[in-house]
Amino acid sequence: MRRTPDEGSPFLGVLPWRERKAVAQALRTETVGGMVLLTAALAALLWANSPWSESYMSVREAHFGIGALGLDLSVGHWTADGLLTVFFLVAGIELKRELVAGELRTPAAAALPVVAAVCGMAVPAALYVAVASAGGGSLSGWAVPMATDIAFALAVLAVLSTHLPSAMRAFLLTLAVVDDLGAILVIAVFFTSDLNLLALGGSAAGLVLFYVLQRLRVRGWWWYVPLGIAIWALMYNGGVHATVAGVAMGLILRATPDDGTGGHEQEPTSPGARTEHLLRPFSAGVAVPLFALFAAGVSVSVSSMGEVFTRPEPLGVIVGLVVGKIVGIFAGTYLAVRFTRARLNPDLAWADVFALAALAGIGFTVSLLIGELAFPDPAQAGHAKTAVLVGSLIAALFAVLLVKRRDRIYRRLCEEENRDDDLDGIPDIYQREPDGTT
Repeated sequence: MRRTPDEGSPFLGVLPWRERKAVAQALRTETVGGMVLLTAALAALLWANSPWSESYMSVREAHFGIGALGLDLSVGHWTADGLLTVFFLVAGIELKRELVAGELRTPAAAALPVVAAVCGMAVPAALYVAVASAGGGSLSGWAVPMATDIAFALAVLAVLSTHLPSAMRAFLLTLAVVDDLGAILVIAVFFTSDLNLLALGGSAAGLVLFYVLQRLRVRGWWWYVPLGIAIWALMYNGGVHATVAGVAMGLILRATPDDGTGGHEQEPTSPGARTEHLLRPFSAGVAVPLFALFAAGVSVSVSSMGEVFTRPEPLGVIVGLVVGKIVGIFAGTYLAVRFTRARLNPDLAWADVFALAALAGIGFTVSLLIGELAFPDPAQAGHAKTAVLVGSLIAALFAVLLVKRRDRIYRRLCEEENRDDDLDGIPDIYQREPDGTT
């Protein structure tokens, strides 16, 4: 008789089969995208520090678009305001799925990852403020070390050929999803320019129409693509960062398929799942790497590296990413487990949670975006970007040491959760009786 782990399963225990399949599909694409992201970031650094560095700046600052619509943007802005909207659209779909059918679907299940993620955002921001204040620096970069880059973290794991159990990867994914929501809220609230209420009203009306079309079960990309572009353009001209439009549309898309009741035709997959399936490869393999290519190209020299560790703003970013993420996520997770009925998987230890917290210190994509928004001055923005790169590298190296030290245990757990002796396509762990027999 087939069964799945129930709600009483331990923290970081075996995932329910349906959730595990969804997580595996998402992580598979993110891992490949993370490898492309690493390549793009390295290419940006090499290009910006090569004899052809002027061509890099020329390409990044080249403008094109429709000026009459307020959309004559540089290549760098098109990647940050345009392509990253696709990334945040996928993030919104992920968040909706988590809220409807994933780890966040019930308050009890959501408490632990949400508390861990919130602490993992609050502590880095607080440490940045402390370091910047102590050095007399600007406090405007407090949000830079808040975000976790799941693609970058998974790429590090792929390079190491590690064997993290699916529950640990899922927890890292959930942290990143909540981080993305926190980041988009920060961008929407704290990094807005002069508001154009008429344009914002038009964008809101477009979102209402998007919602109505979803509820009426209207199908066809020819409805949603033009409408989505209009919502994005109006949001951009309204003074709110255009990526907010992506998250909003992702949250509106239905995350559960119709089952044939209520007068609706039965659906094999939900609109959100279909959209995510189409857009995730583009987001992970094109949109995010192109953003990295034109955001990570900072000049690296002995003097600039020295400033990263001596100026309060970049030092605050590094301390926030490396120390703040570890302290925040680990402490938040420990307290959530301590004061709830949750219990840690007996096959794992708190050292494994510590390693996940270190991995979460890799804050590449969204941290670079917030760095550009927080520091309008190009010199300060360059220091912040360099700090993000250095901090993410330090966090990655530290996480590597922690993960590799426990890799033998992870390998055993992965083998157990993937064993399929009867070759029916479903791991045997999901077909065991309560007494452990199959």
